[in-house]
Order: sequence, then C-alpha cells, then structure tokens
Amino acid sequence: MKKLIPLLLSLCLFLGGCSDTPQKEADTIDYSKAQTEEILQTMTLDEKIAQLFIVSFPTVDAPIYTKNYNFGGYIFFGNHFKNSDPEAFKKSIDDCMGSSKIPLFTAVDEEGGIVTRASRYPQFRKTSFASPHALYNQGGFKLIAEDTAEKCEFLKKLGINLNLAPVCDISQNSEDFIYERTLGLDAEKTSEYVKTVVSEMNSFSMGSALKHFPGYGGNVDTHIGLSVDSRELEDFYEADFKPFKAGIQAGATMVMVSHNIVTCMDKDMPASLSPKVHDTLREDLGFSGIIITDDLSMGAINKFTDKENPAVSAIMAGNDMICVSGDFKPMIQAVKDAVKNGKISESRIDESVKRIIEGKRTLGLFG
Repeated sequence: MKKLIPLLLSLCLFLGGCSDTPQKEADTIDYSKAQTEEILQTMTLDEKIAQLFIVSFPTVDAPIYTKNYNFGGYIFFGNHFKNSDPEAFKKSIDDCMGSSKIPLFTAVDEEGGIVTRASRYPQFRKTSFASPHALYNQGGFKLIAEDTAEKCEFLKKLGINLNLAPVCDISQNSEDFIYERTLGLDAEKTSEYVKTVVSEMNSFSMGSALKHFPGYGGNVDTHIGLSVDSRELEDFYEADFKPFKAGIQAGATMVMVSHNIVTCMDKDMPASLSPKVHDTLREDLGFSGIIITDDLSMGAINKFTDKENPAVSAIMAGNDMICVSGDFKPMIQAVKDAVKNGKISESRIDESVKRIIEGKRTLGLFG
C-alpha cells in the first residue's frame, strides 16, 4: 500500500491535479499505513485549515458537522456530560469518528479538583477526581500516578483521547487565581509532578497538554479580562519554565499558551498571539510538538480583535491548533482569506498539519 500511494498521487497530478475531486480518492487510502506526507497530499486546503481547529462539540447533527468540516478535533465541556451517560457519550464520539476523514482529537479538561468535566456527574463517576495538591498531600507522587492511570482508563472508555492537562503553573499562594488548579508547591516539585503525569498518560496513549505557557503565576483570570505579567525574564527561567521542560522531556503531546501579556517577552500582545513567546517555546525549551492556544473565545482576547481575526494572528504567531468554544466559522473563513491573499502561506499551514498528524499517529489514532 505504501508503494502504491505515491504512484496514485503522481498519476493524479499528471492527469490534472486532485483538487477537483479530492474526497473520493482520499477515502480509498488506508490512513493507518500511509505516512504523514502522503496523508497531507490527499488533503484539500480547506481540510488542512480545518485540522488547525479544536471546537466545542455540537449538540445537534455532530456527524454531519464532522463530515462537512473535518475539524482537527472537538472539545467537550460540562454541558456535554450533564444530560448524557457513558454509553450515549461514547456512541456520539464513535459516530463522529466514523464521519471524519482524519481521526479527531477528542479533548476535555479533566484536571481534577475545581476543573472537572465528566467526573463531576454521578452517572459517569461516583466521585469527581481530586486536585493535584489534595492527591499529593494524601499520598505523594505515587497516588498522583495511580490517579492519572485511573483517569486515563476512565477517559479512554468514553472515547476521549486528549486530556488538556497537566497544569504546569507554579503557585504557592492560596490567593492566586490559578492556585487551586496547581500542585501548590515549588518549581522542583511541580516539575516532578508534571513528569509523573505525562509519563503515565503516555503509557495509556492519552494525549496531554502542558498549560499555561509561559507560566500563569499570580495573574488574574483571563477568561474575563486582560492579565499583565510584569515579572523579569530570569524569573521564568529559574522557575516557571522548569515544569514545562520536564513535560516536554517526558514527551507531552501539546503545550497550551495562555492569554497573559508577559511584558519581558512581549509587552504588546498576549502570549497566545506573540511570535516572541512561541520562539522561546520552540528554540529555548526545544518543543517540537503541537502548540495550541487557550480558548480564543475568552475575554482577554477581545481587545486584540479589531484589526485582525485572532485566529490569523494565532497562526502567524506560531500556534498549530486553535481552541475555540464560541463561533468558529468567522475564524476559519479569516484563515482561508489570509491564505488566499498571501498573508499566510500554504506551506505554513502544512507545517502545522504535519505536527497534528504526527501527534495523532503517536496516540495510535490511525489504527
């Protein structure tokens, strides 16, 4: 099959190109055996752009949406679980997977503690997963590893293949907004925590996302407004970057970038839209995987949307995937227009799609 695919592609190009009838030919390819470049060559530009988006799961006609858009993935929130049950939820994911040309990331924020999506509902689990610092205080890293394994098994049974965790942020002040979501300890302990969680997730082929780069610190909630971090750059190298480095070395699937403005790196733009922040992540921390934005529907982004759609800014900054819980259609159209008018090159889109496909292959989503 591997030898046959390049020949078919060459013949298709010789006869005038695949762009006019991509879907029929693409559907005949055994994606479990095809290599990343070969898969990329079967995709239209619209399909490649759609791979860059993880959007909120639609509650109506999800398989149709999936077939029409071929998103990179879906993210599930509490409302998707509240009025469902394990069997119905799993079936909804299976139906969408069956409608998708490329396997989907199926993502959730199941951090434990105050951020749980599925386990808070008794029809899914008798008790919700505990917070990192509660687990550590009770049983140290051993219990954290056991909890991570149980969480992976729980999510995999539901059809979830990407948990947007662990939280790598460092906070030892209970007054900080982010504190309840962290380990609540110093950089060294937090690094050990991140390494433990990512390693355990990898053993279950569960995707992970280190968040919130470059480190949240004591900043305010960016869901509702702008947060400015004025700490010195050396503070990040001495502390905040360490858990991210530990997660990267352990083989994390993704890194999620926050909407904080970190003045020592970029005084004008949120981290999620800053090329300087992304260069730091790639070059200084050596991350070669998928970079994903925090939700671009969040309040902190609003003031940066006047001149340019944030999805376009996000891609130009260096993100591979865009997380959006709100209306994704204007964002997708804006990216299409940006490619059409030459602001974003198709090769730049291809660069991200390759990382996305490789991430999915690593998780075994192609079979």
